[in-house]
Amino acid sequence: MSEHVLKPLGELIRSREPGCGLPGEVFSRPDVFDTDVEIFFHQHWIMAGVTADVAEPGDVSVVDIGKASVIIVRDDDENIRAYRNVCRHRGARLKEAGKSTVGMLVCPYHQWTYDLDGSLRHARHMGKDFDATCRSLLPVHLRVVGTHVFVCFADEPPADIATLEATMTPRFAPYELQNTRIAFESEIIEDGNWKLVMENNRECYHCEAGHPELTMSFVPESTGACADDMDEAGLQAQQAYNQLAADSHRDWESAGFVCSPVERLSGDVATHFRTEQLVIAGHGESQTMDTRVACQKLLGNLSRRDLGDTHMWTHNSWTHVMSDHAIITYIVPLTPDKTLVRSKWLVHADAVEGVDYDVQKLTEVWVATNAQDASLVAINHRGAQDPGYIPGPYSPTTETYVDQFVGWYAGRLQAHGI
Repeated sequence: MSEHVLKPLGELIRSREPGCGLPGEVFSRPDVFDTDVEIFFHQHWIMAGVTADVAEPGDVSVVDIGKASVIIVRDDDENIRAYRNVCRHRGARLKEAGKSTVGMLVCPYHQWTYDLDGSLRHARHMGKDFDATCRSLLPVHLRVVGTHVFVCFADEPPADIATLEATMTPRFAPYELQNTRIAFESEIIEDGNWKLVMENNRECYHCEAGHPELTMSFVPESTGACADDMDEAGLQAQQAYNQLAADSHRDWESAGFVCSPVERLSGDVATHFRTEQLVIAGHGESQTMDTRVACQKLLGNLSRRDLGDTHMWTHNSWTHVMSDHAIITYIVPLTPDKTLVRSKWLVHADAVEGVDYDVQKLTEVWVATNAQDASLVAINHRGAQDPGYIPGPYSPTTETYVDQFVGWYAGRLQAHGI
């Protein structure tokens, strides 16, 4: 019996039938996973946290991504900085993944000691000719947009992060997201490839059956789920939603909010993102079971509750910002079949638990949704590994953004010579 010869990744991607899913082996092969991490998580901008992770000087957040690790720290002058998590002596990890508070960064191996600005403060037994100024921590490129902390490990990071920054800064500004704190956070390790996690997030074909809590606040017609129902009732429902969305956008824009859709999703752009201010169903206030605010103290200096959902996604994150709170999620690939999904619920920095908000009401929709998505991704990943799997066609009405994500993935591989 002849051995199965693995196709090169580029050839495998180009063999995809247009409008259909990726071959199952791109979700399971270790060589594909290693390529994905190197290109999409080391050469592109990725979200790695929020400013509330490092709320005070000396606060540190460490995120491991593949073989790389980044230290995000707020220094004594309130600046947020990012460094390679590598001692400049013999390369030991300075900090384990997670959050802590320090006065200085001290290597646990030989106690080389660094100030929070990255400079080497102390190194014993290095001789009188040793020049400490040449051994500062290696910086990692960093941009803060709203509260989102983006990092890039590349020597020359993609310049089009400036487009995301210019687009999102005025949209996030009214919410004053840097004046927030983390009311709750969760981590789930999903049993699926990172691309399947992101594909699942890009469509709501599964929402009606899979997310009963989330659909309390989602308007079904906003997802395209009714677009192929061309009977009179379906057509009228879609037309009514279109009018509601148009009226809401005009109302929000007249109040100074920027809410029209912006899409940067094609394979010829490096920094993949989309944003829109979405209508919330019911009372229109927040993604809660009763669609009313979960936190009585609104973000920033807002007085209106009915501001919908300022939504943003990138290739490793998704964000929902409402008048009362924000839900921000990002992913980290762990193995070909394991993905860390980390979510944070942000409220006004002065909001008091038990007075201004109840944690269960604040979190119950997305706690349930994340658990449901984890189950869906797991069955998707397992099924895609079946020898009988043949990728089927995407829905032209509800899976458009999945198709665009896969097209962007293919385009970026090609841009990197694959």
